[in-house]
Amino acid sequence: MDNGDFVVIGSDLTDEYRARLPEGVSIASHERLVVVPRRRLLSAKTHLPDE
Repeated sequence: MDNGDFVVIGSDLTDEYRARLPEGVSIASHERLVVVPRRRLLSAKTHLPDE
């Protein structure tokens, strides 16, 4: 984004993955678990700054 924030577009799988989260990991009521396919994230890597 123009302000430096990152936006993630993916499938909302909060309900499907909630019980599969590692111990100690939780999702707040205002948060959603979004799955981004590995291939898509790796293709975005070239657009991410190192710093």
